[in-house]
Amino acid sequence: MRDSMSRAAARSTTGRVVFLTGLAAAFAVAALVLLVGRSSAAPTAKMTVVSTAKNAKLGTTILVDRRGMTLYDLSVERKGRFVCTTKVCLSLWHPLTVPRGITPAGVSLLATVRRPDGQRQVTYRGAPLYTFTQDGKRGDVKGNGFKDVGTWRPATLAGAAAVSGTTSGGYGYGGY
Repeated sequence: MRDSMSRAAARSTTGRVVFLTGLAAAFAVAALVLLVGRSSAAPTAKMTVVSTAKNAKLGTTILVDRRGMTLYDLSVERKGRFVCTTKVCLSLWHPLTVPRGITPAGVSLLATVRRPDGQRQVTYRGAPLYTFTQDGKRGDVKGNGFKDVGTWRPATLAGAAAVSGTTSGGYGYGGY
């Protein structure tokens, strides 16, 4: 009898060990799944934020935002360098931004770059994109040729600078 009790105790202990080992393995797998889920990039959704429009005034195809407003880039803003960061500049030029988890779409060669304020700004061919506050309707290109520390031009599909006979004067942002 004593022998059968020892065997029963051994089976019980073995069963508990197997159960606890299985439970520990399940917790380890769950922890690993959570860890991998947190460390990998969050899934992204594509959103059309840029399209093209033929601009008769410039005689070329330009990039526009979802509302059809002209998108501009500043000649000196390249490779993550931002010049338009002051309140005065940002009151005239509005960065085209997307929330985290959104991949900009609409034309090829779009990407994002992190602005100094932490927002994700849409870029085309590496140049951050902006709208101009004085453009009131589709087709307006009032910011074309605006000069300060660089020159603002409508972003074109080919990436070449749009040029017209008129330019805006430099307003001197001061404290760029």
